[in-house]
Amino acid sequence: MVSSNASDELVQLRAELAIVREQALVAEAEVAKVWAINADLLARNTHLELMNEQMRRDKYGARSERSRRLLDQLELTFEELEANASEAELLGQIAAAKTTTVQAFTRTRSTRRDFPADLSREQVVIPAPELCPCCGSDDLSHLPAAVTETLERVPARHKVIQTVREKVSCRQCEKISQPPAPFHVTPRGMFGPHFLANLAFQKYGLHQPLNSQRDRLEAEGIPLSLSTLGDQIGAICVAVKPLFLLLEAHGLAADRLHADDTTVPLLAKLKTSVARIWDYVRDDRPFGGTAPPVALCYYSSDRRGEHPRAHLAGYTGILQVDRYAGFNALFEEGRTDKPMTRANCWVHARREFFKLVDIRQQLKRRKKGAAPIVSPLASEALEIIDRLFAIERDINGKPAAERLTVRQELSAPIVAELETWMQETRSKLSRHDAVAKAIAYLQNDWDGFTTFLADGRICLSNNAAERELRSVARGRKAWLFVGSDRGGQRAAMMFSLFGTARLNDVDPLAWFTDVLARIADIPQSRLHELLPWNWKAAQQQLTPEIAA
Repeated sequence: MVSSNASDELVQLRAELAIVREQALVAEAEVAKVWAINADLLARNTHLELMNEQMRRDKYGARSERSRRLLDQLELTFEELEANASEAELLGQIAAAKTTTVQAFTRTRSTRRDFPADLSREQVVIPAPELCPCCGSDDLSHLPAAVTETLERVPARHKVIQTVREKVSCRQCEKISQPPAPFHVTPRGMFGPHFLANLAFQKYGLHQPLNSQRDRLEAEGIPLSLSTLGDQIGAICVAVKPLFLLLEAHGLAADRLHADDTTVPLLAKLKTSVARIWDYVRDDRPFGGTAPPVALCYYSSDRRGEHPRAHLAGYTGILQVDRYAGFNALFEEGRTDKPMTRANCWVHARREFFKLVDIRQQLKRRKKGAAPIVSPLASEALEIIDRLFAIERDINGKPAAERLTVRQELSAPIVAELETWMQETRSKLSRHDAVAKAIAYLQNDWDGFTTFLADGRICLSNNAAERELRSVARGRKAWLFVGSDRGGQRAAMMFSLFGTARLNDVDPLAWFTDVLARIADIPQSRLHELLPWNWKAAQQQLTPEIAA
């Protein structure tokens, strides 16, 4: 039996633990509140700067093209900060709800404007109860209904949906009854799921900044402020964050990942600095795997190796990468119970030789009048490497065991031939020779390049990761830069969602619209139903002809 003293100590410890937990929640809520206040102040200050610049232009006129670019930069910065403030406000409210002493910070917003009267309206009537929920009486009198207007987007036109919730009063007990308001994707329920999905998809899927979308909406007769649109983007990202976490868990459970990164300009004070978008792709289809593919993107303000180490903390599978030194620590002994297996990209190695025979690129980059040089030695290396890629094309999609058998039989002799050729050729060349440098790229990590001969799951190239970063490269020409670190983090999460939808042959806009329509009302235990591959399977069951 447990003594009374021990029992009392256990009760006391539990009480002290409860107090510590409450204090931790209060501290977390206070930090979130301060974070929300600071984000709101930053958005307000930027809004004032934007208004000041607009008034200067209105009073003095546009003095130069540079001033127009400055105004565009201020608008993009304000867009990001407004989304930051909205996201921080909602996260602060979530943290405050876990306590009883911290009051959440609520942003002061401008008075909501009515939608234009000439927009078509569609009423969705939620009927009032026929019996009083309080006493069961049917002696009810109708009162004026509560009408909520939500802007929704339909193809080629806009409409305002009026949700009318009828209200009744009981003559017996004088209680007023009304159906509950429907769930909304974002607070205040001003916009419908299709409108919001299109807003996010245009920004992150088609790379249209919010100021461009605002101008288009105004041209269509829908005057909405940049502040309102940025506010909705922040709220959308908070709503879909749980879905991203499910994607992340699925992606990092892979036996093999592709990894890559690309630059993204970050607007900083008086300059534009270079930030990074990292992506990790799970795609088991080349070796016959049945797991759905996933693209995970992360943002960082620089390219230090600590970022991929944080992204892949605990991961011990195969990582397909280029020769970037920041990945090196991931493959060292002692990192985890088992270090990752490195698989280098042969496309990068081939590219070093191809540059020496690509006449068109040499003509572009060489000084005027300089003759292009075609290296016979580089052509020999390309011929050998291309034979490896020809074998890979034939076994793409085959089971890992079959791929491994073919590689050991056909690819291993070619790799041995290339290794011998490199050793003999490099011994005859100066270390400054271009071909010698291309050979050194392979030889300096030959084990990483030959890993594919021992594992049929490994691909010869890292193209799966590079393909997912093409959207970022296209977007750089449209939105020029991200306005803040938080904006980069939001962009990375949305790139992950839309990229995963495309990898699973799912229409990103149709899927994201349904996600926003259902995510506020779906239980946490069923959230996996909204993952792109599960959503696609459900749609095919509902509409058999889609599968056909």
